[in-house]
Amino acid sequence: MKRTKAFSLISFFIVLTLFSADVLCDSNHLSSTWRAGVARMVITPDQSMWMAGYAARDHQSEGTLHDLWAKALAIEDADGKQVILITTDLLGFPKALSDQIRDQLETEFKLSRARIILSSTHTHSGPVLKDALYDIYPLDQQQISAIEQYSSKLADQIVALSGEALRSMEPVQIYAQNGVARFQVNRRNNDPSALNTLTELKGPNDHAVPVFKVVDKQGKLMAVAFGYACHPTVLDGYEWSGDYPGFAQIELEKSYPGATALFFMGAGADQDPLPRLTVGLARQYGKELAAAVERVLEEDMRELSPQLSASYSEIELPLNPPPSKNELLEIAQDSSAYASYQRRWAENMIEKMEKNETFISSYPYPLQVWHMGDQMVVNMGGEVVVEYANSLKKIFGQDIFVIGYSNDVMGYIPSTTILEEGGYEGMVAQQVYGLPNTWKPGIESMIIQEVVRLAEQAGVPQSEGMKTD
Repeated sequence: MKRTKAFSLISFFIVLTLFSADVLCDSNHLSSTWRAGVARMVITPDQSMWMAGYAARDHQSEGTLHDLWAKALAIEDADGKQVILITTDLLGFPKALSDQIRDQLETEFKLSRARIILSSTHTHSGPVLKDALYDIYPLDQQQISAIEQYSSKLADQIVALSGEALRSMEPVQIYAQNGVARFQVNRRNNDPSALNTLTELKGPNDHAVPVFKVVDKQGKLMAVAFGYACHPTVLDGYEWSGDYPGFAQIELEKSYPGATALFFMGAGADQDPLPRLTVGLARQYGKELAAAVERVLEEDMRELSPQLSASYSEIELPLNPPPSKNELLEIAQDSSAYASYQRRWAENMIEKMEKNETFISSYPYPLQVWHMGDQMVVNMGGEVVVEYANSLKKIFGQDIFVIGYSNDVMGYIPSTTILEEGGYEGMVAQQVYGLPNTWKPGIESMIIQEVVRLAEQAGVPQSEGMKTD
């Protein structure tokens, strides 16, 4: 009897030891994988408001084509380091609102700015936000109050959304790969009105469709984050919508029930979807982009090892001195000016001069690098033209992902070539955003050099393009 009890006790401890070993093994396996969580929230205004993106609009919104969304993808590596990608169907976050949101995320969730991408799809069918693009529209105080209330609510929604994504994290695998789509056209080098007769498109472009795939431990698609370098300017009407990126997300979520699709804008400030200006074309381009993403999802993708690092900085980009008062008076009195916002911009500048206000001589421009496994992600503020993506790919390789329109959309970020040529992206657009003048020459090299520095800080391996004598 005693021997039987002793045998049973020994057997119990053997089973317990084996069970503990299995649990430890499973625990080690989980700790060596990614964890991720997703959340989504409708951010369509519940009232008529001014829409951001087209100076030609002369009244507020009229209904909804499809809802606007804010979505969050929270990611944690094997060492517990966390980042969060937030995408929104908005034109772009102004600095004050972005700072407010990111400060709250740091306070509540201990996420530094290096670990937050606050991205906008740049749809031109979303609402005006607080202290952004006010010179474009004849806003009265009631309309400004509605914009301020919406912006305040939006900030709270995004913080809550981020918390939901962070709390829902579970073990996942993450993959990355570039696809391709070709409906973007360089609008500076091709005449849209003559598009049907053109047999050759000119100018630089970037046809890459960067794709992140996130699958749970059962192998089911949890989230797909994807981008494209092309202005969401198919639609210019008065209904809320995410434009072609909105349709692309809708298509992907129909194809993969239960998955969340998140779109981020690339360096497409000088790229337009052409032809455009019909709902049918917006839907067509959305389906084309979704098909490009689906092709990538169905083929072999690079699995990313669960290590991440992040770096962030704000560099002071210099601005030219503001025009003289006489030059501004000439603009303010010119009825043939490009648009009424130029006159309002000039009038506001004159008013500030008469109050002896100081004009900024530089702007704190945000740059960011994530390194996820062997995938490099470059994140840039402002409306970045395509030459930046092409230059960075020459340095770091064609596999990198480049995201624009994030953290702060303060104006266009022209290349050296475009700054010399002028035109809308190089000169006029700065008035849209209320900047006192154009950028000084040399900003392109400043930005590229800082991205190289941030890449080194984030531990991105040096490529042949990065090496110097």
